[in-house]
Amino acid sequence: MKNKYFAHETAIIDEGAIIGVGTKIWHFSHIMGSAEIGDNCILGQNVFIGNKVKLGNNVKVQNNVSVYEGVVCEDDVFLGPSMVFTNVINPRSAIERKSDFKHTLVKRGATIGANATIICGLTLGEYCMVGAGAVVAKNVKPFALVTGVPAQQTGWVSRAGNVLGDDFVCPETGERYSLVDGNLKLSLNE
Repeated sequence: MKNKYFAHETAIIDEGAIIGVGTKIWHFSHIMGSAEIGDNCILGQNVFIGNKVKLGNNVKVQNNVSVYEGVVCEDDVFLGPSMVFTNVINPRSAIERKSDFKHTLVKRGATIGANATIICGLTLGEYCMVGAGAVVAKNVKPFALVTGVPAQQTGWVSRAGNVLGDDFVCPETGERYSLVDGNLKLSLNE
């Protein structure tokens, strides 16, 4: 049976990996055997997907990203070039801590910018945006924009990824949002 996904001839896909229809895996990437990758994903050059990693549908993983065991990315997540996940809080070369891997959940529609670092054990909320170079050491709210080292919330973004003004209206789509108990919500009464 012909693969229903594309893999460049230099990509290594270990036996047992599940890869969805329409997914593209580019140069020098390595997919471990118990990884699950959804439909219509794009994995750029030099990407590593570890064991037990789950990527939803339409996930974009840019060049030079390693997604280690313990990470789950839901649908429509964007992982920018050379961003970094961790999976152990206190790594030591001489001490094996594979039983101490922390789980990181990247919720639907989230974006992580180039060269950002995500400390393990966190949840990044739906449609949040992590700015380039940020170091995220605490959970990120849905629709939150976080930037800096350490990352701090500096605003709110829409589902389309646009920074929202005081009126909480997306300038691209016209979608309206409201702030409820410190959390941004999409207004559904349009």
